[in-house]
Amino acid sequence: MVTKSDYYEVLGVARNASPEEIKKAFRRLAFQYHPDRNKNHDAEARFKEINEAYEVLSDPNKRTAYDRFGHAGTSGSPYGRGFEGMGGFGGFGDIFDAFFGGSTRARRTPQRGADLHQSINISFEEGVFGCERELEVRRTEVCSRCRGNRNEPGTKLASCPTCNGSGEVRRAQQSIFGQFVNVATCSQCRGIGQLVTSPCAHCRGLGVERVMRRISVKVPAGVEDGSQVRLSGEGEPGVRGGPKGNLYVKIRVGQHDFFERDGDNIIVDYLINFAQAAMGDEVEVPTVDGPVMLKIPACIQSGKSLRLKGKGAYRLKGVGRGDQIVTIVVTTPESLNKREQQLFRELAETLEKPGSKDGRGFFGKIKGAFR
Repeated sequence: MVTKSDYYEVLGVARNASPEEIKKAFRRLAFQYHPDRNKNHDAEARFKEINEAYEVLSDPNKRTAYDRFGHAGTSGSPYGRGFEGMGGFGGFGDIFDAFFGGSTRARRTPQRGADLHQSINISFEEGVFGCERELEVRRTEVCSRCRGNRNEPGTKLASCPTCNGSGEVRRAQQSIFGQFVNVATCSQCRGIGQLVTSPCAHCRGLGVERVMRRISVKVPAGVEDGSQVRLSGEGEPGVRGGPKGNLYVKIRVGQHDFFERDGDNIIVDYLINFAQAAMGDEVEVPTVDGPVMLKIPACIQSGKSLRLKGKGAYRLKGVGRGDQIVTIVVTTPESLNKREQQLFRELAETLEKPGSKDGRGFFGKIKGAFR
Protein backbone atom coordinates (compact mmCIF):
# COMPACT_ATOMS: atom_id res chain seq x y z
CA MET A 1 0.00 0.00 0.00
CA VAL A 2 1.34 3.41 -0.94
CA THR A 3 1.95 5.63 2.09
CA LYS A 4 2.30 9.40 2.18
CA SER A 5 4.10 11.82 4.47
CA ASP A 6 2.41 14.84 6.00
CA TYR A 7 2.47 17.64 3.40
CA TYR A 8 3.39 20.29 5.95
CA GLU A 9 6.31 18.17 7.13
CA VAL A 10 7.41 17.61 3.52
CA LEU A 11 7.73 21.37 2.99
CA GLY A 12 9.01 21.98 6.53
CA VAL A 13 6.35 24.58 7.41
CA ALA A 14 3.88 24.98 10.26
CA ARG A 15 0.22 24.09 9.77
CA ASN A 16 -0.68 27.78 10.06
CA ALA A 17 1.94 28.87 7.51
CA SER A 18 0.95 31.68 5.17
CA PRO A 19 0.73 31.14 1.38
CA GLU A 20 3.92 33.16 1.00
CA GLU A 21 5.78 30.96 3.50
CA ILE A 22 4.59 27.85 1.68
CA LYS A 23 5.71 29.23 -1.68
CA LYS A 24 9.11 30.22 -0.27
CA ALA A 25 9.66 26.75 1.26
CA PHE A 26 8.63 25.08 -2.01
CA ARG A 27 11.04 27.13 -4.12
CA ARG A 28 13.92 26.43 -1.77
CA LEU A 29 13.31 22.66 -1.66
CA ALA A 30 12.52 22.36 -5.38
CA PHE A 31 15.83 24.07 -6.17
CA GLN A 32 17.67 21.78 -3.75
CA TYR A 33 16.18 18.47 -4.97
CA HIS A 34 15.71 19.14 -8.69
CA PRO A 35 17.07 16.02 -10.47
CA ASP A 36 19.13 18.19 -12.83
CA ARG A 37 21.04 19.58 -9.84
CA ASN A 38 20.84 16.82 -7.25
CA LYS A 39 22.27 13.48 -8.38
CA ASN A 40 21.36 11.49 -5.25
CA HIS A 41 19.33 8.36 -5.99
CA ASP A 42 16.30 9.61 -4.03
CA ALA A 43 16.32 13.19 -5.36
CA GLU A 44 13.69 12.57 -8.05
CA ALA A 45 11.27 10.92 -5.63
CA ARG A 46 11.80 13.73 -3.12
CA PHE A 47 11.22 16.32 -5.86
CA LYS A 48 7.91 14.70 -6.83
CA GLU A 49 6.85 14.58 -3.17
CA ILE A 50 7.63 18.30 -2.77
CA ASN A 51 5.60 19.16 -5.90
CA GLU A 52 2.66 17.09 -4.72
CA ALA A 53 2.67 18.80 -1.30
CA TYR A 54 2.83 22.26 -2.87
CA GLU A 55 0.05 21.47 -5.33
CA VAL A 56 -2.30 20.77 -2.41
CA LEU A 57 -1.17 23.41 0.10
CA SER A 58 -1.03 26.22 -2.47
CA ASP A 59 -4.68 25.70 -3.40
CA PRO A 60 -7.03 27.12 -0.70
CA ASN A 61 -9.80 24.57 -1.37
CA LYS A 62 -7.48 21.57 -1.46
CA ARG A 63 -5.66 22.81 1.63
CA THR A 64 -8.94 23.15 3.54
CA ALA A 65 -9.93 19.62 2.55
CA TYR A 66 -6.50 18.29 3.52
CA ASP A 67 -6.55 20.06 6.90
CA ARG A 68 -9.89 18.47 7.72
CA PHE A 69 -9.59 15.03 6.17
CA GLY A 70 -5.86 14.56 5.53
CA HIS A 71 -4.84 12.58 2.45
CA ALA A 72 -8.39 11.27 2.22
CA GLY A 73 -9.40 14.81 1.29
CA THR A 74 -7.12 14.97 -1.75
CA SER A 75 -6.86 13.14 -5.04
CA GLY A 76 -4.28 10.91 -3.38
CA SER A 77 -6.89 9.48 -1.01
CA PRO A 78 -6.53 5.77 -0.29
CA TYR A 79 -10.31 5.59 -0.76
CA GLY A 80 -10.35 6.71 -4.39
CA ARG A 81 -11.19 10.07 -5.95
CA GLY A 82 -11.08 12.08 -2.77
CA PHE A 83 -13.38 14.57 -1.09
CA GLU A 84 -13.61 17.35 -3.69
CA GLY A 85 -17.02 19.02 -3.74
CA MET A 86 -17.72 18.28 -0.08
CA GLY A 87 -18.86 21.83 0.63
CA GLY A 88 -22.53 20.99 -0.04
CA PHE A 89 -24.84 18.05 0.16
CA GLY A 90 -24.84 17.72 -3.63
CA GLY A 91 -21.22 16.57 -3.60
CA PHE A 92 -21.89 13.36 -1.69
CA GLY A 93 -22.04 11.29 -4.89
CA ASP A 94 -18.28 11.52 -5.31
CA ILE A 95 -17.73 10.86 -1.61
CA PHE A 96 -19.79 7.69 -1.74
CA ASP A 97 -17.94 6.64 -4.85
CA ALA A 98 -14.72 7.09 -2.93
CA PHE A 99 -15.85 4.90 -0.04
CA PHE A 100 -18.18 2.45 -1.73
CA GLY A 101 -17.65 2.74 -5.49
CA GLY A 102 -16.28 0.20 -7.90
CA SER A 103 -17.34 -3.35 -8.50
CA THR A 104 -19.84 -5.23 -6.34
CA ARG A 105 -17.06 -7.33 -4.88
CA ALA A 106 -14.92 -4.27 -4.14
CA ARG A 107 -17.85 -2.55 -2.43
CA ARG A 108 -18.38 -5.49 -0.09
CA THR A 109 -14.75 -6.32 0.63
CA PRO A 110 -13.26 -4.78 3.79
CA GLN A 111 -10.21 -2.64 3.07
CA ARG A 112 -7.34 -1.90 5.41
CA GLY A 113 -6.83 1.73 6.38
CA ALA A 114 -3.91 3.80 5.12
CA ASP A 115 -0.62 3.95 7.01
CA LEU A 116 0.55 7.22 8.54
CA HIS A 117 4.12 8.48 8.86
CA GLN A 118 5.67 10.79 11.44
CA SER A 119 9.21 11.51 12.64
CA ILE A 120 10.72 12.44 15.99
CA ASN A 121 14.12 13.76 17.06
CA ILE A 122 16.02 12.22 19.96
CA SER A 123 19.46 12.75 21.44
CA PHE A 124 22.50 10.50 21.00
CA GLU A 125 22.14 9.19 24.57
CA GLU A 126 18.42 8.49 24.09
CA GLY A 127 19.31 6.39 21.06
CA VAL A 128 21.68 4.36 23.25
CA PHE A 129 19.40 3.86 26.26
CA GLY A 130 15.94 4.26 24.70
CA CYS A 131 13.25 6.75 25.70
CA GLU A 132 9.55 7.52 25.50
CA ARG A 133 8.08 10.34 23.44
CA GLU A 134 4.62 11.78 22.95
CA LEU A 135 3.64 13.05 19.52
CA GLU A 136 0.58 14.58 17.94
CA VAL A 137 -0.99 12.70 15.04
CA ARG A 138 -3.74 14.08 12.82
CA ARG A 139 -5.88 11.26 11.46
CA THR A 140 -9.39 10.30 10.33
CA GLU A 141 -11.70 8.64 12.85
CA VAL A 142 -15.34 7.62 13.03
CA CYS A 143 -17.52 10.68 13.62
CA SER A 144 -17.94 11.25 17.35
CA ARG A 145 -21.49 12.52 16.86
CA CYS A 146 -23.17 10.00 14.55
CA ARG A 147 -20.75 7.10 15.26
CA GLY A 148 -20.30 6.53 11.54
CA ASN A 149 -24.02 6.25 10.83
CA ARG A 150 -23.88 9.48 8.72
CA ASN A 151 -27.37 10.54 9.82
CA GLU A 152 -28.20 12.85 12.70
CA PRO A 153 -28.40 10.87 15.98
CA GLY A 154 -31.92 9.57 16.55
CA THR A 155 -32.73 9.39 12.83
CA LYS A 156 -32.49 6.41 10.52
CA LEU A 157 -31.12 5.90 7.04
CA ALA A 158 -33.75 5.23 4.40
CA SER A 159 -33.72 2.19 2.18
CA CYS A 160 -32.94 3.18 -1.40
CA PRO A 161 -36.17 2.97 -3.43
CA THR A 162 -34.32 2.46 -6.71
CA CYS A 163 -32.51 -0.75 -5.74
CA ASN A 164 -34.67 -1.72 -2.73
CA GLY A 165 -31.62 -1.59 -0.49
CA SER A 166 -29.49 -4.01 -2.51
CA GLY A 167 -27.11 -1.40 -3.91
CA GLU A 168 -27.47 -2.95 -7.37
CA VAL A 169 -29.76 -2.42 -10.30
CA ARG A 170 -30.47 -5.34 -12.63
CA ARG A 171 -31.48 -4.72 -16.21
CA ALA A 172 -32.54 -7.48 -18.61
CA GLN A 173 -31.33 -7.13 -22.19
CA GLN A 174 -32.44 -9.22 -25.13
CA SER A 175 -29.93 -10.30 -27.77
CA ILE A 176 -29.71 -12.86 -30.55
CA PHE A 177 -28.14 -15.21 -28.01
CA GLY A 178 -30.97 -14.84 -25.54
CA GLN A 179 -31.63 -12.70 -22.51
CA PHE A 180 -28.76 -11.26 -20.47
CA VAL A 181 -29.03 -9.60 -17.07
CA ASN A 182 -26.75 -6.62 -16.57
CA VAL A 183 -25.91 -5.85 -12.92
CA ALA A 184 -24.84 -2.24 -12.27
CA THR A 185 -24.20 -0.09 -9.22
CA CYS A 186 -27.27 1.84 -8.17
CA SER A 187 -26.84 5.44 -9.32
CA GLN A 188 -28.99 6.88 -6.52
CA CYS A 189 -27.36 5.32 -3.44
CA ARG A 190 -23.97 4.63 -5.10
CA GLY A 191 -24.15 0.97 -4.11
CA ILE A 192 -24.73 1.52 -0.40
CA GLY A 193 -28.37 0.53 -0.41
CA GLN A 194 -29.30 3.32 1.99
CA LEU A 195 -29.84 7.04 1.71
CA VAL A 196 -28.95 9.79 4.16
CA THR A 197 -32.18 11.53 5.09
CA SER A 198 -30.83 13.92 7.73
CA PRO A 199 -27.05 14.29 7.34
CA CYS A 200 -25.04 14.59 10.54
CA ALA A 201 -24.27 18.25 11.22
CA HIS A 202 -20.79 17.43 12.52
CA CYS A 203 -19.41 15.34 9.63
CA ARG A 204 -21.87 16.44 6.90
CA GLY A 205 -23.02 12.89 6.38
CA LEU A 206 -19.56 11.41 5.79
CA GLY A 207 -19.46 9.33 8.96
CA VAL A 208 -15.84 10.34 9.66
CA GLU A 209 -14.01 13.37 11.04
CA ARG A 210 -10.44 14.64 11.21
CA VAL A 211 -8.98 14.75 14.73
CA MET A 212 -5.66 15.34 16.49
CA ARG A 213 -4.50 12.59 18.87
CA ARG A 214 -1.57 12.47 21.30
CA ILE A 215 0.17 9.10 21.08
CA SER A 216 2.99 7.78 23.26
CA VAL A 217 5.93 6.19 21.44
CA LYS A 218 8.44 3.93 23.17
CA VAL A 219 11.81 4.16 21.45
CA PRO A 220 13.82 0.96 22.10
CA ALA A 221 17.37 1.10 23.45
CA GLY A 222 20.04 0.83 20.77
CA VAL A 223 17.99 2.43 17.98
CA GLU A 224 20.04 4.08 15.22
CA ASP A 225 19.38 7.12 13.07
CA GLY A 226 16.82 6.40 10.35
CA SER A 227 15.17 3.46 12.13
CA GLN A 228 11.38 3.11 12.23
CA VAL A 229 9.02 2.18 15.05
CA ARG A 230 5.69 0.67 14.02
CA LEU A 231 2.56 1.37 16.07
CA SER A 232 -0.04 -1.12 14.89
CA GLY A 233 -3.59 0.13 14.46
CA GLU A 234 -2.73 3.81 14.97
CA GLY A 235 -3.20 4.76 11.31
CA GLU A 236 -6.29 5.65 9.28
CA PRO A 237 -9.50 3.66 9.82
CA GLY A 238 -10.40 0.79 7.54
CA VAL A 239 -13.27 0.86 5.07
CA ARG A 240 -16.30 -1.43 5.36
CA GLY A 241 -15.08 -2.93 8.61
CA GLY A 242 -11.47 -3.33 7.48
CA PRO A 243 -8.60 -3.06 10.01
CA LYS A 244 -6.90 0.23 10.80
CA GLY A 245 -3.59 1.10 9.20
CA ASN A 246 -0.35 1.52 11.14
CA LEU A 247 1.62 4.53 12.28
CA TYR A 248 5.31 4.45 11.34
CA VAL A 249 7.56 6.74 13.37
CA LYS A 250 10.96 7.53 11.86
CA ILE A 251 13.68 8.08 14.45
CA ARG A 252 16.20 10.85 13.87
CA VAL A 253 19.12 10.51 16.29
CA GLY A 254 21.13 13.65 16.93
CA GLN A 255 24.92 13.81 16.72
CA HIS A 256 27.14 13.99 19.78
CA ASP A 257 29.96 16.43 20.39
CA PHE A 258 32.61 13.67 20.51
CA PHE A 259 30.92 10.23 20.48
CA GLU A 260 30.11 8.37 17.24
CA ARG A 261 28.10 5.20 16.64
CA ASP A 262 29.45 2.22 14.71
CA GLY A 263 26.64 -0.30 15.04
CA ASP A 264 26.54 -1.35 18.69
CA ASN A 265 29.95 0.20 19.40
CA ILE A 266 30.68 3.79 20.37
CA ILE A 267 33.82 5.46 19.00
CA VAL A 268 35.69 8.29 20.73
CA ASP A 269 39.11 9.91 20.18
CA TYR A 270 41.29 10.58 23.24
CA LEU A 271 44.24 12.97 23.09
CA ILE A 272 47.46 12.35 25.06
CA ASN A 273 50.89 14.00 25.02
CA PHE A 274 54.33 12.56 24.19
CA ALA A 275 55.14 11.73 27.79
CA GLN A 276 51.91 9.83 28.35
CA ALA A 277 52.44 7.90 25.11
CA ALA A 278 56.02 6.97 26.06
CA MET A 279 55.59 6.24 29.78
CA GLY A 280 51.98 5.09 29.83
CA ASP A 281 49.32 6.54 32.10
CA GLU A 282 45.92 6.00 33.69
CA VAL A 283 43.39 8.54 32.48
CA GLU A 284 39.71 9.39 32.92
CA VAL A 285 37.76 8.69 29.72
CA PRO A 286 34.17 9.86 29.08
CA THR A 287 31.49 7.25 28.32
CA VAL A 288 27.70 7.46 27.97
CA ASP A 289 27.54 5.98 31.51
CA GLY A 290 29.88 8.62 32.92
CA PRO A 291 33.70 8.86 33.22
CA VAL A 292 35.74 5.67 33.75
CA MET A 293 39.45 5.07 34.27
CA LEU A 294 41.48 3.64 31.38
CA LYS A 295 45.03 2.37 31.56
CA ILE A 296 47.21 3.48 28.64
CA PRO A 297 50.20 1.13 28.10
CA ALA A 298 53.71 2.54 27.70
CA CYS A 299 55.04 3.22 24.18
CA ILE A 300 51.58 3.32 22.64
CA GLN A 301 51.41 4.60 19.06
CA SER A 302 49.07 7.29 17.78
CA GLY A 303 46.02 5.69 16.16
CA LYS A 304 46.06 2.66 18.43
CA SER A 305 42.61 1.67 19.75
CA LEU A 306 41.74 0.50 23.24
CA ARG A 307 38.47 -1.21 24.14
CA LEU A 308 36.10 -0.61 27.05
CA LYS A 309 33.90 -3.73 27.26
CA GLY A 310 30.16 -3.20 27.63
CA LYS A 311 30.31 0.60 27.37
CA GLY A 312 28.69 0.83 23.95
CA ALA A 313 25.04 0.95 22.85
CA TYR A 314 22.46 -1.67 23.77
CA ARG A 315 21.97 -4.28 21.09
CA LEU A 316 18.64 -3.64 19.38
CA LYS A 317 18.33 -7.25 18.20
CA GLY A 318 20.26 -9.17 20.79
CA VAL A 319 21.42 -9.26 24.38
CA GLY A 320 23.85 -6.98 26.17
CA ARG A 321 25.77 -3.99 24.90
CA GLY A 322 28.54 -3.22 22.48
CA ASP A 323 31.91 -1.74 23.45
CA GLN A 324 33.44 1.71 23.48
CA ILE A 325 36.45 2.00 21.21
CA VAL A 326 38.95 4.62 22.41
CA THR A 327 41.33 5.76 19.67
CA ILE A 328 44.54 7.27 21.03
CA VAL A 329 45.75 10.45 19.37
CA VAL A 330 49.25 11.61 20.36
CA THR A 331 49.40 15.39 20.10
CA THR A 332 52.38 17.59 19.22
CA PRO A 333 52.93 20.75 21.32
CA GLU A 334 52.14 23.96 19.49
CA SER A 335 54.94 25.81 21.37
CA LEU A 336 57.79 25.01 23.81
CA ASN A 337 59.51 27.13 26.44
CA LYS A 338 63.31 27.09 26.78
CA ARG A 339 63.33 24.43 29.47
CA GLU A 340 61.14 22.14 27.39
CA GLN A 341 63.26 22.71 24.31
CA GLN A 342 66.39 21.73 26.26
CA LEU A 343 64.75 18.58 27.59
CA PHE A 344 63.62 17.55 24.11
CA ARG A 345 67.15 18.11 22.74
CA GLU A 346 68.59 15.88 25.45
CA LEU A 347 65.93 13.28 24.77
CA ALA A 348 66.52 13.44 21.00
CA GLU A 349 70.20 12.60 21.51
CA THR A 350 69.25 9.36 23.22
CA LEU A 351 66.55 8.27 20.77
CA GLU A 352 67.19 6.37 17.61
CA LYS A 353 66.00 8.19 14.50
CA PRO A 354 63.37 6.19 12.55
CA GLY A 355 64.81 4.62 9.37
CA SER A 356 68.48 5.00 10.39
CA LYS A 357 69.13 1.59 11.87
CA ASP A 358 71.69 0.57 9.20
CA GLY A 359 73.41 3.97 9.23
CA ARG A 360 72.19 5.08 5.81
CA GLY A 361 69.01 6.88 6.92
CA PHE A 362 65.77 7.19 5.00
CA PHE A 363 67.11 9.13 1.98
CA GLY A 364 70.16 6.87 1.81
CA LYS A 365 67.88 3.87 1.40
CA ILE A 366 66.01 5.59 -1.46
CA LYS A 367 69.27 6.35 -3.27
CA GLY A 368 70.37 2.74 -2.82
CA ALA A 369 67.10 1.48 -4.25
CA PHE A 370 67.58 3.51 -7.47
CA ARG A 371 71.14 2.19 -7.89
